Amino acid sequence: MQPVPPVEILYEDNHVLVVKKPAGILSQADDTGKPDLLSLLKADIKLRYQKPGAVFLGLVHRLDQPVAGLMVFARTSKAAARLSEQVRSHQLGKYYLAVVSGCPVPARGRLEDDLEKDRQANRVRVVAAGKGQPADLDYEVIASDTARNCSLVRITLGTGRSHQIRVQFATRGWPLLGDQRYGPDCRDDKQKNKVRMDLALFAYRLSFKHPIRDELLDFSIQPPDVPPWSYFRPALER
Repeated sequence: MQPVPPVEILYEDNHVLVVKKPAGILSQADDTGKPDLLSLLKADIKLRYQKPGAVFLGLVHRLDQPVAGLMVFARTSKAAARLSEQVRSHQLGKYYLAVVSGCPVPARGRLEDDLEKDRQANRVRVVAAGKGQPADLDYEVIASDTARNCSLVRITLGTGRSHQIRVQFATRGWPLLGDQRYGPDCRDDKQKNKVRMDLALFAYRLSFKHPIRDELLDFSIQPPDVPPWSYFRPALER
């Protein structure tokens, strides 16, 4: 088993925990037995605070296994209920950066689809209106690299469906770079000169109302300085 990368804690109090999820780790345990962030954080809290019994930590939202970025967890049941309500009422802001193939047209817009998940195959597809779960997001092209035929896109997530961002862009001919599931060109081993990279999707900003105090919390971080993010470093720094 590969070593689990360290989990960076950005904020912690008695009610919430905000962390940077590493890429490649599940948000919560499944039947594969692979390491998951929820269990790792529970073990960390138990050790740091020397808690004798079970540790409560509520999962408020998820990131796909290959996605890195910001997540918030609830440290009490009251905080979990209030944060979950913010998710349902779209008051918890989730913002992403992605590098997609090509250049989306128009450069700013909204994507709306009905999505259906095949749980056995762990794949999501767009279906006819009314046949699946509605999904929407807003996007804006921040910069384009014409030589590499890719673009940096900022995304404001409306709904939080499984694989939503990846599927909605891929079905329009703009698959995310490094997407081994929805970007078939990335799996072409005949292209020996093609740069192999992780999924180019990063949860860079998270905002929510503190579940106890009347305070808005807003966190943001930068993606790593590796391809394809390094192609757009000047734009990211701006």
